[in-house]
Amino acid sequence: QVQVVESGGGSVQSGGSLRLSCVASGATLSISCMAWFRQGAGKEREGIAAIDRDGYTTYADSVKGRFTLSRDNAKNTLYLQMNRLRSDDTAIYYCAAAPLDYGLSTFCHPYLDTWGQGTAVNVSS
Repeated sequence: QVQVVESGGGSVQSGGSLRLSCVASGATLSISCMAWFRQGAGKEREGIAAIDRDGYTTYADSVKGRFTLSRDNAKNTLYLQMNRLRSDDTAIYYCAAAPLDYGLSTFCHPYLDTWGQGTAVNVSS
């Protein structure tokens, strides 16, 4: 069993930055793909960034060039550095993990089997 816990959300002004963290615990060696999703008010949950076991990454067009994934394997932690934040980045951000990495281009979908509780990001203009 794998668990993931997100942190780092908060309120920031447009143009600002935040770094989200996702700490994995449990059977972390079974993780092959990890992703960040977000869901804004009244919107569907969308994948925005993912990384596979080999370090390959993919980003949604809406965040490409502004958001960057990194990880610290020793700490079992995945980071999402978010720069030049905009009001439309306001959402609940979720970290998720998958035991298979065949779905990197679709943000580890449909192999995701572990989700965190989410961390809220609010960007004010």
